[in-house]
Amino acid sequence: MTAWQWVKVVGNFLNLSTFVGVLVGVLGRVRFSRGPRGLVFANGYRLGFPVAGAFTIGNVVLSKNGREYFDDAALVRHEERHSWQYFCLFGLPMLPLYVVGVVISFLLTGDPASRNPFERLASLKDGGYVEHPIQPIGKTVTQAFSVLRSRPKGP
Repeated sequence: MTAWQWVKVVGNFLNLSTFVGVLVGVLGRVRFSRGPRGLVFANGYRLGFPVAGAFTIGNVVLSKNGREYFDDAALVRHEERHSWQYFCLFGLPMLPLYVVGVVISFLLTGDPASRNPFERLASLKDGGYVEHPIQPIGKTVTQAFSVLRSRPKGP
């Protein structure tokens, strides 16, 4: 690891974001393993939220998939950029700010990542996202309600 990566590891430990990532991993019954660049991989995440192939909290990258999911170097770079975002935002303030980014992106494009500044700074392409264009808010609302109407009804 580089000296700057060590700074990030220590910083995210001190700002408690990595601790929260480990706690979420324990709750999600993951298998932890050491990754590159000071990252900790947490595979086999069993909770249903958030809905994502992978997500990062501090230096912990959680995924419902197996360890081989992180063989993709671009994805690892993407998730490491998120770990730097936790460092730069002093840890846990990243979580509500990220949610605001999701809401704004969804309202603008109908997609939670396309205009989310955190995903854009981490590279949409490296994260496996497809960029969607900005659309009228009425179209976004119509799409959201059509998804809700098409869901199966309860018992």
